[in-house]
Amino acid sequence: MFTSTLLLAALFALMVSAQSSDPLQKYTISAPGINATFIPYGARLTNLYVHDRNGTPQDIVLGFDNPQDYLRDDATTHSYFGPVVGRYANRIRNGTFTVRGTTSHLPLNDNMGHDTLHGGQTGYDQRNWTVVAASSSSVTFSLLDEAFEGFPGTVVTYATYTVSAAGSPSWTSRLVSIPLDDEPTPIMLANHVYWNLGAFVDAEGSSVLNHTLHMPSSARYVEIDNIEVPTGLIGTTSTTSTADNSNNNENAFLDFTSPKQIGRDISSAVNACGYNCTGYDNAFILDRPRRGSGTEASDVSVLTLSSASTGVRMDVFTNQQSLQVYTCDNTDGSVAVKASQRGRGAGFVEKYGCIVIETQQWIDGINHPEWGQEEYQIYTVDSHPAVVYARYDFSIVD
Repeated sequence: MFTSTLLLAALFALMVSAQSSDPLQKYTISAPGINATFIPYGARLTNLYVHDRNGTPQDIVLGFDNPQDYLRDDATTHSYFGPVVGRYANRIRNGTFTVRGTTSHLPLNDNMGHDTLHGGQTGYDQRNWTVVAASSSSVTFSLLDEAFEGFPGTVVTYATYTVSAAGSPSWTSRLVSIPLDDEPTPIMLANHVYWNLGAFVDAEGSSVLNHTLHMPSSARYVEIDNIEVPTGLIGTTSTTSTADNSNNNENAFLDFTSPKQIGRDISSAVNACGYNCTGYDNAFILDRPRRGSGTEASDVSVLTLSSASTGVRMDVFTNQQSLQVYTCDNTDGSVAVKASQRGRGAGFVEKYGCIVIETQQWIDGINHPEWGQEEYQIYTVDSHPAVVYARYDFSIVD
């Protein structure tokens, strides 16, 4: 309790000294070869520039030029362009869970009222975070969650974003959440960034189907039903060759343990992203130690993505145990590309025009105790903080 009081006092002091109360004010941080812009609304990434193979800066994330458009989008389509999602990212079956004997019920904001998505009706993505520190290369936001959306307990979260040119240009995201009272609560945050490393520079760069994707540690995935809620089963992605050079895994289209273009097998991904949907929207399990005597997660690239159009390559490092990968299967050309991306390829974001990569724990793990996820998803005032570490390194493919 004494620790909680100190944390609340420190949070109050930070909020009092906050640099801006405008949730749409832009904060740009930079280092050689990279610059990124954020707004407090959702602790949201709005632009990220890195150099292509010709040395030209390219904006490789989706979003809006006018920050007001994020408010308009959230009131209509609710695309989740670039924010932190929480208090619990991804889906929760029936919007309910039981933690140590206490059952909570959340708003059912997805699939016509069948589950909770990204924290409920008004998640972290629609909250006005407070800027508590900013420099030329780093910015930190904070959010005090006082039982938002029916989640138990009070939680304070800090989101610190840093860019660096050490080794190669990189963006690092650190999300640290601390419970402030005695109620145990689920916490699972994620950055929800829409990437296109082709930056819409040409026709091929307007789609991610020609991006090459590699997830060497993801030979398993979480199986889902037709509304993308886990069934409890764990499937395998890896292929097994037979004598006739075919493979005996009907889910081989999910196998990215060796590099391949996203579009190579996507036509086989029928209903993989929900009923009557063709594409990827799947939770890939990362089978390597999170901590302990083995290799630390943050020291190993768990995902590599590259675009032939720009030559930009991105390597992802994280301490999380899963990657939710979504290939913009439902985009329909209604969202315009930003001014920085206009006039070369497509003027609008079409189907498969982007990819979302969420570093997180296992989707709906709070409702599947058989998975052994409680240590990584349920937190108390006496536990270690919930920490989501993700680093994105950028380079040029050979």
